[in-house]
Amino acid sequence: MARVVMDANVIISAAFGGKPLEAPILAFRDHEVFVSESVIGELDHTLLKLSGKLSRDQRLFLEERIHQIMGMATCLQVSTHITLSRDPGDDHYLSLCKASNADFLITGDKDLLSISQNDLEKNGISTQILTPTAFLTTTT
Repeated sequence: MARVVMDANVIISAAFGGKPLEAPILAFRDHEVFVSESVIGELDHTLLKLSGKLSRDQRLFLEERIHQIMGMATCLQVSTHITLSRDPGDDHYLSLCKASNADFLITGDKDLLSISQNDLEKNGISTQILTPTAFLTTTT
């Protein structure tokens, strides 16, 4: 069983269903998924930004789906802060990967995807950073 971290955009996309839901389904079905307070905060912030673009029913549906997804994850307290991404707002994912000893970080974020395995390992992180599609290909 692998240890998996997913970024907020992957979780938001999964809540809408369809193809973006496949990687999270596999992750939750076959692996252990980790989140942190920072990830939950980013999800809440993203939902707030989306709320003006969605009807009340759409927003409630999306919030319910995200809470279902998050209810299946293990929430970790992260005490170590990694500074590695060219976007400092993404460093909390790397910190969570280190704290959870994650095997995979599923993301579509180009800043995270651009980090070399060598740079990760120099910071004590053995995580592979993959797109949802690459995760499906790698783990099935």
